[in-house]
Amino acid sequence: MPAVNLLPWREERRRKLKRDFMLGLVCACVAGTLIAYGCKLVLQTVVARQAARNAVLRAGIAALDRQNEAILDLEADRDRLLARMGIIDRLQHSRPDAVHLFDELLGTLPDGVHLTAVRQTAARIEISGIAGSSRAVSTLMRNIEISERLGDPRLDVVETVDDGAPRNAAFTIFVRQISRPGAPESAPP
Repeated sequence: MPAVNLLPWREERRRKLKRDFMLGLVCACVAGTLIAYGCKLVLQTVVARQAARNAVLRAGIAALDRQNEAILDLEADRDRLLARMGIIDRLQHSRPDAVHLFDELLGTLPDGVHLTAVRQTAARIEISGIAGSSRAVSTLMRNIEISERLGDPRLDVVETVDDGAPRNAAFTIFVRQISRPGAPESAPP
């Protein structure tokens, strides 16, 4: 007689396969979760390291910016000092010019001419005075033209003044001061 197995072996096999599938599914989910968490930790570590590098770079850039500002301040100070030194040098070289200018003016004055005002603006000199006649003013202008330190005389005003004495001519002349040979050119202030 054939052996009849009445035990529900197919059902038990199905349950075993289902239990093995569920166990595999749970293991796969746990393994996936662990792998995802591990990747997350690795990425967080990489991001934290990069953030630390960025912070170091920002601190270095800030320090370089402070040094740049200090260098720019020093350059501005240096430029101011050089400008002051240039002014002092020009003043030092032009110190005797006033004496030479007045000496030259005295040398160009003909008899009968009296100066009332001398004003200088950069290289331009305004000379005002009183002369015994217009001819004396013309002689003064010719003397200025042949002068070594004065040149380019321009007559601005000549008026006849009658102040009880003989007739006098009040005049204003503009003259250009010629720089000495070998002297540095001074820029107008």
